[in-house]
Amino acid sequence: MTTPHIPRTRYKLQSIASGKIFEDTGWLLDAPGEKKPTLIRAIYENKRLQLKGPEYGFYIFADWLPIQRTLKGSGAPVTYKSEGLAKKFGLTNLWITFSGYWPEKGAEMKTCSFKETEAYSVCARMDDDWDKVLVVASAGNTARSFARVCSDNKIPLLLSVPEDNINVLWFDEPIDDCVKLIVSRSGSDYFDAIHLSNLACRSAHFIPEGGAKNVARRDGMGTTVLSAVTTIGEIPEYYFQAIGSGTGAIAAWEANLRLIGDGRFGNRKMKLMVSQNEPFNPIYDAWKADSRAMLPLDDELARKQVEEIDAKVLSNRKPPYPLTGGLYDALKDTDGHVILANNKQAKIANRLFLETEGNDLHPAAAVALASLINVVNEGDIEKDALIMLNITGGGEEKFKKEKELHYLKPSLVFDIDPDPEEVKERLEKLFF
Repeated sequence: MTTPHIPRTRYKLQSIASGKIFEDTGWLLDAPGEKKPTLIRAIYENKRLQLKGPEYGFYIFADWLPIQRTLKGSGAPVTYKSEGLAKKFGLTNLWITFSGYWPEKGAEMKTCSFKETEAYSVCARMDDDWDKVLVVASAGNTARSFARVCSDNKIPLLLSVPEDNINVLWFDEPIDDCVKLIVSRSGSDYFDAIHLSNLACRSAHFIPEGGAKNVARRDGMGTTVLSAVTTIGEIPEYYFQAIGSGTGAIAAWEANLRLIGDGRFGNRKMKLMVSQNEPFNPIYDAWKADSRAMLPLDDELARKQVEEIDAKVLSNRKPPYPLTGGLYDALKDTDGHVILANNKQAKIANRLFLETEGNDLHPAAAVALASLINVVNEGDIEKDALIMLNITGGGEEKFKKEKELHYLKPSLVFDIDPDPEEVKERLEKLFF
């Protein structure tokens, strides 16, 4: 179904470090002329969020998205008040924001992940005259979402993924040839895939998506909070989510600040309750040490820890934690916490969600639920607290039972530390 056209959103960009406001000249990822590491933030002309109709899909939230156009095929996060899970733990005000596949709830994300909110926002930031190949590095879910969105909308895309993770690149329809997959050889991790994508961007034909630095990515992810608050009618007290980079939590914080500015939903700052999959927990370690800087982490140890965790997507070794406006600042401003959950706890949480709510969870979402259960069991949260649980992916098993699957195969395989010139040459031949 074609999404109705929306004019270019009216907004400016602001450096969080200096406060300077400037125009978006097309694909800015950094504040012009500033040396201090900082995120930039979109400042929207519309201070009050006016929701559009359901026919707009994800673009129901277009007022607060930095977009040039709309793309087809999108779905929005869905928020509902929990009954079964809430009763199980005696929580009277638990709200679940679900991004994934659950047609009975109105959730229609065909990649079963909230990473679609990133892809539909980032790709809509491009205008119709876009002439570069977008480069996205991913541990899995982000790649699947960008592949689906770019394939459906004929946007050239280069994906860089660890070879050991490509089993997550499944789809209900074949992917268009405008999307190409390259991989870092087996034994590598997300950090290696990022390195490979950086080498690709040395060519003038390719441009990095930008990760947390891309305002469109963060504001796309922030729609989970917009969904929750416009459904509930007020800003929650607690926000639970599992994190790899923490970009989703930063996005939640920024959306929270905009909602305070809106004036209709209260002036509360949600306490960010973010979780990592033990034993890979570099953000937890830095936060526990009250360190803005990430602590030293041996490459081989990190790769071993990533092998051990079930939630592979939570494996970012260099998250946007220390920079101004990053996760450290978000946690400080909201009096937040970083929580650990292990594989066993996440598996139990997944089973509980299926039993009490009726759908399966992605491993990362199961980690988020496990962390909520841990906090409840330890008596560290009020039973009547207004809680938002961000289920960042689910319904995959349901989706796979209903659909015939197609897998995206790699076009090129590279060593963990490849020759930069070889990468550039082979990739240019791949696309041009």
